[in-house]
Amino acid sequence: MSKHYNVVVIGAGTGGIMTAAQIKNEKRDASIAIIDPAETHYYQPAWTLVGAGAYDYDKTGRPMSSVIPKGCDWVKDAVTTIDADNNKVSTASSGELSYDILVAAPGIQIDVDGIPGLKEGLEAGVVCSNYTDPKKTWELVQKFKGGNAVFTQPTTPIKCGGAPQKIMYLADDHWAKTGVKKDTNVIFATPGSVIFGVPDFAKTLTKVLQRKNIHFKPFYAISKIDVANKEVHFTNSKPDENNCVVNEGNGLSERTEGDSAYVLPFDLLHLAPPQSAPDFIKNSPLSNGTPGGWIDVDINTLQHNKYPNVFAVGDAAALPTAKTGAAIRKQAPVVAGNVVAMLNSNKITDAQYEGYSSCPLVTGYGKMVLAEFKYNNVRDSDPFLSKFVDTTKENYSMWILKKFGLPYLYWNRMMKGKM
Repeated sequence: MSKHYNVVVIGAGTGGIMTAAQIKNEKRDASIAIIDPAETHYYQPAWTLVGAGAYDYDKTGRPMSSVIPKGCDWVKDAVTTIDADNNKVSTASSGELSYDILVAAPGIQIDVDGIPGLKEGLEAGVVCSNYTDPKKTWELVQKFKGGNAVFTQPTTPIKCGGAPQKIMYLADDHWAKTGVKKDTNVIFATPGSVIFGVPDFAKTLTKVLQRKNIHFKPFYAISKIDVANKEVHFTNSKPDENNCVVNEGNGLSERTEGDSAYVLPFDLLHLAPPQSAPDFIKNSPLSNGTPGGWIDVDINTLQHNKYPNVFAVGDAAALPTAKTGAAIRKQAPVVAGNVVAMLNSNKITDAQYEGYSSCPLVTGYGKMVLAEFKYNNVRDSDPFLSKFVDTTKENYSMWILKKFGLPYLYWNRMMKGKM
């Protein structure tokens, strides 16, 4: 038996809760269901700090029931299929829900099977990842006694693309304080060509790499992990250009295999796993058909390109910008406004999402660069904040914002639909 709602929201993460709260704040009489099986809602941006011993993991989670907006129904279940042609969503055990408007905010899934050896490495405690277990990361960072510390990321889009280097900077700081750094090679291997896509922030991060004597390896695309021998294999992500150079006697014990394969031994490996839209999105008519299965929406209105009564918010949307909570903060008002307008007059507003995203780039304990940008990697720093702080530089005030200010705003403003 199907139950009908004005709005069905898939996902009770940042995007789902924030958008539902804003819709409810603006249109009190709207019936809204939020579908999500999770018992706990996590503030995941703090997991970078957890992985460096600078934040209590237990403080990153709250009961899901505490963040569901008042007046919304929480369907504590998993979505199995989406029938967008008939405006229906099926769940694992709660039957069907029909809707006037669907807001898809399912988040992103971690594909630990996407790289051979990754699942085994995580289970064996040989590989760590803040994306899966930041407490384990901190444990391994503390146990590390020197050698090659490799930090890397996949070729797929990931949530908070700066996170793999944030934990590297913090770990490097910790090892410097404990005396381990002198016996350590810190290596950042990325399939990308630059340390960061926005030039103003890349300049600062390049100086950080130089100051910390970190080995930067662009065009390194991870292909597999040899858990038994503690080696990580890469291919050249741009094989037409020979940018991956292995020098004899470089102290890393790196070797080549063929024309575009590189092997690095590691004593610590931190990896951002491959990520994609959840399988029920990939297999639905909402997907854009790419391997990632992202939701096919207009990049400015966030309205689905085929189904006008469907909108997407957050990491699963096919948007050419960084997948962050800050991006959702700008996306949610556009979607909420469009949903309310559709309910009232069957048309959307003129509001436009311009691709805003932000990456609070922690470069060490007590240091942070606040990178804000929009589509096409155009810098988009907050004009008011920029009157007082040069956000392209490392600042202690930005560290305070990251550790204390942003969590407060998240729980008390964003989750209430007030930002």
